[in-house]
Amino acid sequence: MGTSGLQSRRRMLLALTRVWPWAFLIVLLVFFSATGVGFFTLRNSQNILVAITPVLLMGLGQTMVIIAAGIDLSVGWVMGLSSVASAILIRDLTAGAAWGPFPAIVLGALAGLGIAALIGLANGAIVAKLHVPAFIMTLGTSFVARGAAFLLSGGNVVGGQPPAVRAFGNDALMYLVRGQGGGLYFFHKPDVVGAQLRMMERILPWPVVVTAIAVAIFIFVLRKMQFGRHVYAIGGNREAAVRAGIPVDRHTIVLYTLSAATAGLAGVLNTARFSGGSAIAGDPLLLPSIAAVIIGGVSLFGGKGTVLGTVVGTLIIAVLQTGLVMLAVQPFWQFVVVGIVVILAVLMDQMRDLVLGRAEGT
Repeated sequence: MGTSGLQSRRRMLLALTRVWPWAFLIVLLVFFSATGVGFFTLRNSQNILVAITPVLLMGLGQTMVIIAAGIDLSVGWVMGLSSVASAILIRDLTAGAAWGPFPAIVLGALAGLGIAALIGLANGAIVAKLHVPAFIMTLGTSFVARGAAFLLSGGNVVGGQPPAVRAFGNDALMYLVRGQGGGLYFFHKPDVVGAQLRMMERILPWPVVVTAIAVAIFIFVLRKMQFGRHVYAIGGNREAAVRAGIPVDRHTIVLYTLSAATAGLAGVLNTARFSGGSAIAGDPLLLPSIAAVIIGGVSLFGGKGTVLGTVVGTLIIAVLQTGLVMLAVQPFWQFVVVGIVVILAVLMDQMRDLVLGRAEGT
């Protein structure tokens, strides 16, 4: 085969490794929609979006950490600690009616975010300054966060939340009421009962709106800001980044702080959605958040990846899980299928590196 033919094949393979998550997501949507189980409906799509918010929020911070050739194993329990801390403060501030629900919710949310950020700050400082491997450091702080969450909550769900908390976690930006006399309502829940209540659909619940804003911010930071370019440089070649004058240690501290803060935000939203703080809220979501990042094309070796890729990876996992449940497939198969997709993503990443390496060698 001639040189032009080889170059054409390499371009095709590179294109395949870059677009396969998007193509795979489309195939999944078409497949589950064609099964006739009512998958492609407005209500189901909104339920999927709500379900992915904590995984995606943890994945946002994890994306930047992994692009910089790190890892954060503490985000699952940091989310649980943030959920418990915010719920306790909101409950205590509103218990005696001395505080209104709005300031109590704001202070509770800030407390959850602040505690999470402090854990991330400790992770980043020790990884950067003392050169403790990120895997070990974040594994250790995950146990610390786990113990603190259980101590604060006593092993129980922290209830006693004002109605405004549940309203924020479950109300939406828009409501669609079908049928006669219905319509589209913005910023408030329509006062409907009976049959009309069953015909009402939520569109963009507030946790989804908050997550979308966070996604937009992270995309802007990675694409447009110098900080984002430095993140890729650190992940690509740490020593070269140091020699180029990039403050690697400072960036590392900021990255782990951001990773924990996004997990903290997921915890606050979990408190709002379920009207209670749960220490175990984030434990089952750690591995899916890492899987979503890998499926989305972020290289575990650092230097490559995008936030949009993480969004697609999160959607792939959610669509797979939801579709298999609606098809009455045993839930244990979800783990098998997601694991296969993660392995496929790693193979695609290896293929991309192999093709690029051969292209450089010719």
